[in-house]
Amino acid sequence: MEPADLLAFNAALAAAMASPGPALLHALRVSLAEGRAAGILTGVGLGAMAAAWTGLALLGLGQLFALVPWLYGALRIVGALYLIWIAWTIWRGADAPVGPGAGVAPGRAVLRGLAINLANPKSALFAAAVLVVIFPAGLGPAEMALIVANHLAVEILFYGAVALILSHGAARAAYLESKPLLDRIAGGILGLLGLRLLLDRP
Repeated sequence: MEPADLLAFNAALAAAMASPGPALLHALRVSLAEGRAAGILTGVGLGAMAAAWTGLALLGLGQLFALVPWLYGALRIVGALYLIWIAWTIWRGADAPVGPGAGVAPGRAVLRGLAINLANPKSALFAAAVLVVIFPAGLGPAEMALIVANHLAVEILFYGAVALILSHGAARAAYLESKPLLDRIAGGILGLLGLRLLLDRP
């Protein structure tokens, strides 16, 4: 494995993270609604699960999904239902006020991030496809560990930057002023993503 391989992997990760999806939408909303600490901790959870999907892909999870299609289908259905439930929760709470110190316990913020990325088994298929294209065959344990650690670092840096930017006064004040509308938009998008995952064919 060459340093250029990691750079190419990071470029693919950056493009994937910046594209609209459940993880980015969740990170944006948490950072705006609950502040910097909650946004950073949510990013830790999102990054840990994304890196875990990469680790599992390196160990052959993509091939397992191909051999046992119902396993992927079951994970996809459970993940889709979870995203739809999150969407309904956001929509239902759209009119609830948010105080200046609103937030959640650190452990819960991390767990929510983990759950959002756990709810999308397509992340494993994406990781498997990217890994096959970028990295040479026959990677050793140390190289696999480096790839996973690199993935975790990139995710945490990305979502940490999102939290730092969006938790500042002007962005948060604008969100709070339009919270009912923005939460219903976020809930609607998450719900549509969940329905798409539920109805999508493997």
